[in-house]
Amino acid sequence: MKKLNAETQRRKGAERARGAEEESVEFSSVEILGVGIHCVDFTQTLVQIARWIEERRTRTTTQYPISNTQYLSTRQLCTVNPEFVMEARRDPAFAAVLNRADLCAPDGVGILWAGRLLGQPFAERVTGSDGIYRISERAAAQGWRVYFLGAGPGVAEQTAERLCSLYPGLQVAGTFSGSPSDEGWPEIQQRLAAARPDLLFVAFGHPRQDFWIDAHRHELPVAVALGVGGAFDFVAGVARRAPLWMQRLGLEWLHRLVVEPWRWRRMRVLPIFAGLVLGQWVKQHTRTSQ
Repeated sequence: MKKLNAETQRRKGAERARGAEEESVEFSSVEILGVGIHCVDFTQTLVQIARWIEERRTRTTTQYPISNTQYLSTRQLCTVNPEFVMEARRDPAFAAVLNRADLCAPDGVGILWAGRLLGQPFAERVTGSDGIYRISERAAAQGWRVYFLGAGPGVAEQTAERLCSLYPGLQVAGTFSGSPSDEGWPEIQQRLAAARPDLLFVAFGHPRQDFWIDAHRHELPVAVALGVGGAFDFVAGVARRAPLWMQRLGLEWLHRLVVEPWRWRRMRVLPIFAGLVLGQWVKQHTRTSQ
């Protein structure tokens, strides 16, 4: 009877896993300068993350031994802003990373502007800086185990402590500053394998964090991994984010430029991005008018 019950449980678990895959939403996307960006808001993003975590948990416990979770590829979430798009145009390897990502969410006022101009508006920005709060809140409610990787020494720990105070019940699987270098991977892999988190926040900075997740996603023992850039610094109070009124007016980029003047090298691509999007709009309208 025990064997029969165990077999029945495995079969039901497999059915639930298949159901989770079937329920995964096929989001529409907007192609901006060759980069596909999904039309999702925060609510849809959180729902999709929940589905992926449930799928991973079900498959791990019913289909594979814990030691064989490498067969379950980690889902990668990228928050794409104009700098990402321009980097993808410059570097085909980064374009391939974005193309392989499971979800590319719209980040940055420039992306929202481009979507409106091209006739496929996005509902809202889905940023890593906001997402770390929204996802942690959902994690505390649903019992997801979260790991914080990256940023400067001690910053990941401060970030976890701050979020635990905001969202009681948040399960922190671990924290580690780590390194995106090849030499740093063995220790990170060992720590993650011992911690067994559901979700991994990676704060190695763009584009290193996205390359790193893509390179290791078949070995990461987590359901979902996403790069959050400087979000740890904001949460921990190491850096100050733009005031809310500037965020609402789409001027967060200006605040960061004033606080971190070195960013002008990265932001100088923004006028080029705007010009290229206008060119895409002209071509699009020329084709439709013919």
